[in-house]
Amino acid sequence: MSRTYRPRIITANHLMDGDAIYLTDAGTWSRLHEEAGILESEEAARAALDKALNQEAIAVGPYLAEVSLDGAGRPQPVHFREAFRTRGPSNYFHGKQEEV
Repeated sequence: MSRTYRPRIITANHLMDGDAIYLTDAGTWSRLHEEAGILESEEAARAALDKALNQEAIAVGPYLAEVSLDGAGRPQPVHFREAFRTRGPSNYFHGKQEEV
């Protein structure tokens, strides 16, 4: 039985600073999840991922992430990992580092 395709976006990490980045419809990268281009078919997803994989000077480890769409058609993370990545780094000082 074939699985129903769900919309996806392409995400990666920025080569220079490690931030989560998202491929837009224009083929550029954005740090804003809501600007990610939504890929509505398996064929579109494969083609976009192939292009993203060739942008090694910008993006590290691009991959497809499943999304749902909100009422305004904006992508919303499905998996908790992707939701976590939209909020940015979670590191903070604690212990001796906090006192410095």
